[in-house]
Amino acid sequence: MGKIRLKKRHHVPMRLNVLFFAVFILFSVLILKLGMVQIVQGQEFVKELEQTSNTTARIDAPRGIMYDRYGNIVVDNELELSVTYTNPSRSTSSETILRLARELEEMIDVDTDRITERDKRDFILLLMTEEERYKLVTREERKELENASDEYGLEVERVSEEALQALTEQDLRVLAIYREMSRGYANAPQRIKRGITDEEAHQLSENLYRLPGIDIQRDSRRNYVYGNSFRSLFGSTGSIPKEQLDNYVSKGYDRSDFVGTSFLELQYENVLRGQKAVIESITSSSGGDAIESATNERLGQRGNDLVLSVDMELQQQLEKIIEEEMKKAGNSFILDRSAYGVLMDPRTGDILAMSGFSDSVGRNSDDKTDHIGNVTKAFEMGSSIKAASVLTGFESGVTYPGKTFNDRPIRLPSTPEKKSVRNYGWVNDQKALEVSSNVYMFEIGMLMAGCQYPNNCRWTNLQAAYDEVRYSFSQFGLGAETGIDLPSTSTGLIGKSEVPGNLLDLMIGQYDTYTPLQLAQYISTIANDGYRAQPRLVTEIREPIADRTNQGAVVQKFEPTILNRIDMSDEYISRVQQGLRNVMTSGTASGRFSNKSYQPAGKTGTAQVRVAVGEGDNRRLVDGNTQTLVGYAPFNNPEVAFAIIVPNVKLERNGGRQGMAQEIASKALDAYFELKEVRNGPKASARPLLEQPDNE
Repeated sequence: MGKIRLKKRHHVPMRLNVLFFAVFILFSVLILKLGMVQIVQGQEFVKELEQTSNTTARIDAPRGIMYDRYGNIVVDNELELSVTYTNPSRSTSSETILRLARELEEMIDVDTDRITERDKRDFILLLMTEEERYKLVTREERKELENASDEYGLEVERVSEEALQALTEQDLRVLAIYREMSRGYANAPQRIKRGITDEEAHQLSENLYRLPGIDIQRDSRRNYVYGNSFRSLFGSTGSIPKEQLDNYVSKGYDRSDFVGTSFLELQYENVLRGQKAVIESITSSSGGDAIESATNERLGQRGNDLVLSVDMELQQQLEKIIEEEMKKAGNSFILDRSAYGVLMDPRTGDILAMSGFSDSVGRNSDDKTDHIGNVTKAFEMGSSIKAASVLTGFESGVTYPGKTFNDRPIRLPSTPEKKSVRNYGWVNDQKALEVSSNVYMFEIGMLMAGCQYPNNCRWTNLQAAYDEVRYSFSQFGLGAETGIDLPSTSTGLIGKSEVPGNLLDLMIGQYDTYTPLQLAQYISTIANDGYRAQPRLVTEIREPIADRTNQGAVVQKFEPTILNRIDMSDEYISRVQQGLRNVMTSGTASGRFSNKSYQPAGKTGTAQVRVAVGEGDNRRLVDGNTQTLVGYAPFNNPEVAFAIIVPNVKLERNGGRQGMAQEIASKALDAYFELKEVRNGPKASARPLLEQPDNE
């Protein structure tokens, strides 16, 4: 029987089928992906291979320059180079920035004076390893803290004094650079150092290729041609204050821009700001290789220029006159030597010169100028305000031109005896100004308050009298905004309106306080027949031109502004004007002014002051006075008004030099009228004074 041969069956294992299926799926996905790349996204990848990249750099333009009224440049720009860092991303690590800072430290010299202890502590933590920081604050301690900021704060506190002392000079230089780099914003250049030397610029240029984000930028710094003359009122520039950042950015500023931060620089920021240069680099590439590049540059432009009302030659002379008088004064002051003076045109409000001197603690020993004190410091001005008191009496109806009062001591309940320097007997309004009668002014105040001294003194209108006097004074600018084109000034201090005795003090300038500029505006209003002109420092805005010895076209011209006309008749004003002239010819200032050819009018003042000196148990009150003099010239056609204040002088019996305000005023007026005849121009500083911006 033959063998039956069975046909062998081939079985494919299940696992192999699964493998085949998986391979099929993978190939399907791959084919689908290739289709997507080639058909759907093909154009996008072609664009990436043939792309164009744009890089835009914005370069600061110099600020507008400032001229005085005679065309002398008083604030200029000094061109310089700065090294900057542009952080490409908010996520740039601290380690990356630190590495760059270490490399830069080898190439540039930086100042470490602005480094704070907190900066040092932060820097030490940055240098620590994670394990070292856990030794400062343990894991267990961290679990008990609410958030990461609390953890970091505790770490900062626990940085040891030994670690702080271990920082080397090199570490501090690296820290100074790192500090500036870290303060920048993403994609905005942050200045690390301004005014780099040629050697530093060359070394940086050779290494920029390995310093990502580091660049050299054209820059400028303010140059004050006449040194410290009027320097503080020109103002300063600096980084945008944090609280104003959003406002500036909305106006098109970059976050790292420098802006005006005080006085004229701030007041006229929108005028002085330059138009930035814009450099756009365009690179076209194909297949990853650059095939074409181009650079488009839009030139920047200096900001508009300012023409000031200030006469720099007169300004320098006023500063010299005040400084010399302070040297002569010696030990005449209770505490610090100081004096202030304002010269202005009463017709237009132009500030012709404004100077101050102070050797207060903390002031640079080489620079004792205190120009801003004329608008920020207030004093009791004494009898120099009596012209306003007489006019207030006329307008209220309690007195009239020619009316006389008996100058004798006034004795009120619970009030020290009030009197003039001596008993002048019966005096009228003009004589009261001439001899500086206190009692005449007291009578005005008492009658306004309902007191007919001595028999019928009821004080029925005391508060109304305070209000009426202060309203009247404000019409002259005393205790009111002057309107000067500066962002911050003082209006003085108003005393409490409580007792009769203080009302009498108010009438002779020994209660409320006023600034030197307010005093100058007050006397200018009288000189200008009752019209109060708004003080101004800028008269024109002009376009910038390349030839800076000439001025560009006028963009805006500021006409004189009259703020108000006082509520007094021409007859009343004329009467007081004559009284002020008498002061200079036969009254309290006649010794220095009676023979002046320019025929001045004015009013002296001496306010009694009491100044606290010493510390602790040695603290005591010392009596002194504040010397003032206000006036204008010529009497019949006023063209210059002045206010001079010398505060806190010792009494004459204690060695205080008397007559300083009169001496300063006399020489200042002489200088003004001499300059009308002969001018030599202001004297430029031997060494240019360059601005140190607020954040340096």
